[in-house]
Amino acid sequence: MGGDETGDNHRVSQPPSPSRRATIYDVARAAGVSAATVSRAFSRPGKVSAATAEQIRLAAESVGYQAAPSRTVLPGRTHRRGMISLVVSDITNPVFFELIRGAEEEAALNGYTLLLAHSRESGDIEREAVERSLDIVDGVILTSTRMPGTAIRAMARQTPTLVINRIISGVPNLFVDHVSGTRHVVDHLAALGHTDILYLAGPDASWASGVRWQTIKEHGATRGMRATALASVAPTMDGGAALTDAILSTRATAIIGFNDMLALGAMKAMRHHGVRIPKDRSFVGFDNSTGSDLVEPGLTSVAAPQHTLGATAVRTLLAMLRDHGPTPHHSVRLPTRLVIRGSTGPAAQ
Repeated sequence: MGGDETGDNHRVSQPPSPSRRATIYDVARAAGVSAATVSRAFSRPGKVSAATAEQIRLAAESVGYQAAPSRTVLPGRTHRRGMISLVVSDITNPVFFELIRGAEEEAALNGYTLLLAHSRESGDIEREAVERSLDIVDGVILTSTRMPGTAIRAMARQTPTLVINRIISGVPNLFVDHVSGTRHVVDHLAALGHTDILYLAGPDASWASGVRWQTIKEHGATRGMRATALASVAPTMDGGAALTDAILSTRATAIIGFNDMLALGAMKAMRHHGVRIPKDRSFVGFDNSTGSDLVEPGLTSVAAPQHTLGATAVRTLLAMLRDHGPTPHHSVRLPTRLVIRGSTGPAAQ
C-alpha cells in the first residue's frame, strides 16, 4: 500500500537542497552503497574495506554530510544507552496519546527513557529524525511509518527496529486487526440499511488506510453495498472539512473516515450545511480517540488497545536488545472492537 518498495542503491550525483540537512541515505545514494554500509563506515570503520570507506568519504563531502562524533563508552558500562526512540506520524492526533503513555510507562519500568519524534506524516522527515537519533538510542519503534520498506529494512540491519501498524517483511511488527474491525463497520452499516458507502482515505503511504479500503470494497460487495473513496489532503479535522462539497455531491448515506479526525472534521462541516446526523448521513471513524464521545452526536468508531500496543512494543524491543527477542518475521495482531454511538443510524429513505 502506498508504494512500499523503492530502490536504495541507485546513484544520485546532486546534493540535497540547501534547506535540508544531508543524511546517510544521501551519502548511500551518492556512493552506490547501502545506508547500513555508510553507518558502519562512520561508526565502525574496521568493518568496511579501505576502498569503500574512501568512496563513502568522498560521497559524504559531495553531499555536505557531517557525521556525528563517536560516543565514548564510560568505564564499567556496556554499550547500553538507556534510551528508545518512538516515532509517530502525527503527534497532534489524539490516538497516539495512550500509545505513547503505554510505551513510556513500560520503558520507565525497565530503566529506559523514551525519545519521542514527530514525522508530520512525511517519510523524509521521519527518516532524518531516526538518523539523528541512532547514535543515542538502543532501538527504534516506528508507528504508522511513512518510510519506504527498503529504508526500514536497511535501518533494521544496523539497529534493533520494531514497526507498529504496518507489515514490513524482515522486520518485527505489531498491528491491530484492521480487517476484522473494518468488517464490523460494514456489517453494522449494512444492518442499518445502508447500501452506498463513502470512504475518506488516509495518506497514500498509509498501510492501514490501504487495508481498510480494500476490506470495505470486498466485504461491502458481499453485502450488496457500493463503495467509493475520496482522497484527503491530510488526515486531520481540517482535511475532513475540506471534503464537504465532494461528500455532498455523492449519494452515500454512510461515510467512513480513515481516522476519527477526518470523520469528525467532515461531520462538523456537514452540520453547518444543514445535514442531520445520523438522519441524513451516518459517520464512522477509526481509533476511538479522545474526543470521539465528546461531540454531539458521539462518533461511532473502531477502538484498538493503544496503551497495550505501546507497552507491548517496548517489551518486544527490549527482548530484542537482550538477544532473546522475536525473529525478523515476528508479527503480533491485536484485536479491535466497534464502539457504537449516535453518529450512525438507519439509512435515509
